[in-house]
Amino acid sequence: MSRIVGIVNQKGGVGKTTTAVNLATALAAQKQKVLLLDLDPQGNASSGLGVYAGESDKTIYHVLSRRAKMKDVIEPTDIDNLYLTPANIQLAGAEVELVGTMSREAHLKRALKDIRNDFDFVILDCPPSIGLLTVNALTAADGILIPLQCEYYALEGLAHLLETVDLVQGSLNPDLKIDGLALTLFDSRNKICHQVMSEVKKHFPKLIYKSVIPRNVRLSEAPSHGRPAVIYDPSSKGAKAYVALAKEVVKQHGGAKKNRRKK
Repeated sequence: MSRIVGIVNQKGGVGKTTTAVNLATALAAQKQKVLLLDLDPQGNASSGLGVYAGESDKTIYHVLSRRAKMKDVIEPTDIDNLYLTPANIQLAGAEVELVGTMSREAHLKRALKDIRNDFDFVILDCPPSIGLLTVNALTAADGILIPLQCEYYALEGLAHLLETVDLVQGSLNPDLKIDGLALTLFDSRNKICHQVMSEVKKHFPKLIYKSVIPRNVRLSEAPSHGRPAVIYDPSSKGAKAYVALAKEVVKQHGGAKKNRRKK
């Protein structure tokens, strides 16, 4: 059975979508069959793979609003082993529509049941908020990966996110795990970055990934070309960091592919 991993942080600008797109691509390069599911109405994970608003007839919105099944909105990409469920601004209406439905927090979990044996990893790119879309992701996920920007307010935001995770574990998804924290936008010249890294290592020594994602111009440029940085410039420091992170994730959940093939 696949590993469903939510890329979650309620703060914007922490490298969440960059992490989702490049981690998914790097996992696919390691012969893992990967589905990247865009849960952000901005659709940045979709455009990061060259799929732009209006190009897809059906998106994750149609799944959450029960107008389509998950298998009908999965698109192959031009990257081997990587598939996409796109999103666009329509998804903003899903939260409003979900409010009045039964078991509104579990729509995504139910939708993923039919396809999760088809993949090694399902990567959920969540919006920068703790609304119904993110709660659906937390309810559906086996674990979450938290991109943590190396800045002053990072730990404060992390504390709020962990409180939300505790609530979800207590009432909606008792099996939800925190897979790890990935430090992002790290600038080795910045003293604050080193201080934040030290604090995170002190408080969460067993959760922090060894791979640190640097502040890197190629990571910023790649989305404008509709390509993940690990494809756009695989020799860049940012791309290499995500490849290293993917190797850690595969090692951490190495049984995913083996277990899927036994089904």
